[in-house]
Amino acid sequence: MPNTHEITELLKAWSRGDSEALDKLIPLVDLELKKIAHAYMRKERPEHILQTTALVDEALLRFIRAEKIDWDNRKHFYALIAYRMRQILVEYARKQITAGGTRIAQVNVSEADKLTVKASEELLQLHRALTKLATRDARKAKVVELRYFGGYTFDEIAEMLGIAKPTAERDWQFARKWLKCEIDSDETVKNSEP
Repeated sequence: MPNTHEITELLKAWSRGDSEALDKLIPLVDLELKKIAHAYMRKERPEHILQTTALVDEALLRFIRAEKIDWDNRKHFYALIAYRMRQILVEYARKQITAGGTRIAQVNVSEADKLTVKASEELLQLHRALTKLATRDARKAKVVELRYFGGYTFDEIAEMLGIAKPTAERDWQFARKWLKCEIDSDETVKNSEP
């Protein structure tokens, strides 16, 4: 396991524009990034066009192209990359809905549109609800993101957010209930529209 201080130092060097730091950083964080991406992809349909490695690569490319970020530490990096991965999947979901549910996959033609559009709509509903939660309680939204999408344990989440494990667990329980109510009310409104 890589030294966490080494990762933090490489992130800070990368922030200062040291391109060699990025080359040294990638092998050290690759396994953790794949763990995060794998947790996201477990929630997607099996035939999703993106795979774990592609999701990691896309997220990293966006960070490389973006403005320089002043990284606090490795936890900051992992939290932002998890958020970026969610954004990428939401973009793919929106494109899928816009495209009318067409995709490249070997499934029964009569089932293809239903599976794609339904899965994409569910991801967008969750994204909207999670975004709304983040405006009300950013920490609870971050706990959901790290637990649900990142696959982190409550111990890891507590460490990353600088809170106690029971607080992370309570945030998770509250956020799950709140998100369910929000998504259910969104469904009710959507179904009552003409």
